[in-house]
Order: sequence, then structure tokens, then C-alpha cells
Amino acid sequence: MLPGDRLGVIEEFTADSGTYIKEGIICSTIVGRALPDLLNKRVSVYPLVHGAKLPRTGSVVLGEVSSVRKQNAFVRIYKISDEVLSGFFSGLLHVSDVQMRYVESMFNVCKPGDTIRAKVISGKNGVYHLSLKGSNLGVVYAFCSRCGHMLEPKQHWMHCPECGKSEKRKKAIDYGVGMTA
Repeated sequence: MLPGDRLGVIEEFTADSGTYIKEGIICSTIVGRALPDLLNKRVSVYPLVHGAKLPRTGSVVLGEVSSVRKQNAFVRIYKISDEVLSGFFSGLLHVSDVQMRYVESMFNVCKPGDTIRAKVISGKNGVYHLSLKGSNLGVVYAFCSRCGHMLEPKQHWMHCPECGKSEKRKKAIDYGVGMTA
């Protein structure tokens, strides 16, 4: 089983350890072996890798922005603190979790392909909800949406030295310095 794999439905089983419920379907939260208990009508997942690193509430993670909409950005989490994960986890960043002041659109925060450092604020239903509130959180590497060259910070804007385009981002205080979370 992999995270998100279907194990059954709530009409036939009760969800136990290593599982979550989404729209009446019981899914795995971890890499492991499904353990259906037919006698007690329960299903759980036994972890195959003990001590596997999973994002948890409060974890600082690195991820790549896969898509951006006006209110949300979707992130592929690939690193927790200094540890590279063996797989990818999905993260969701909502416009209200970017900074303390009002942000109109996620298009002013990040773009697809950017690397961000974020904090996990919730792990409900197998989706990791992220926040960029904090000076050490935000975009750590950004690329020009026109030519793909790495952007350089210029006050409140990001500037492309290759084509001259300027773009907005919510950058981390150590933008461009290193890849550690």
C-alpha cells in the first residue's frame, strides 16, 4: 500500500491505525501492508518502513510548486528539515496562510516550478495544509515564467537578469542561499 491507496469503504470496515477517511473511502496514510480484520470489521496498515519520515503538524518542509490558482497553490513535498523523503507528499497552500496581511492572489506569492519552504499546519484527510507565515518561510528558489532563468531579489519584486521581466513572490529571508529547511 502507498499513501492514498484505497482500502475499503466505511460501510464494510472501521478505519484503524495507518488510515484516513475521504468521502466514505478508507485510504492508507503510510507505506505498508493492509491488515483487514474481517472478524471485527476493521482495517489498518502495518508500516513496512519503521521510522519513515512523514510530514507532521509543525514540520518545516521543502517542496516544489506544481500548480497555482487564485486562492491555492499545490506543492509536492520532497524534504522534511534536512531529510530527503523516499516519496512525495501533496501539500496545499491557501492564500490566507501566506502572511499576516491581506494577499489578493496566489499568483503574487509563487509560480509553478518554484521551490518553497513551508510549515505544515494540518494533515487532515491525508492532505498537508501549509503556511508561509514567517520570515524564514516562502520561496527559496524562483524561476522566470517567461524564460526559465533563476530570478534575483530586488526589494519587493523578483527580477530576471536574462530577459528583464519582474515578478512578485513571497520570498524567504534566505532566498537563493541554500536548500535546507
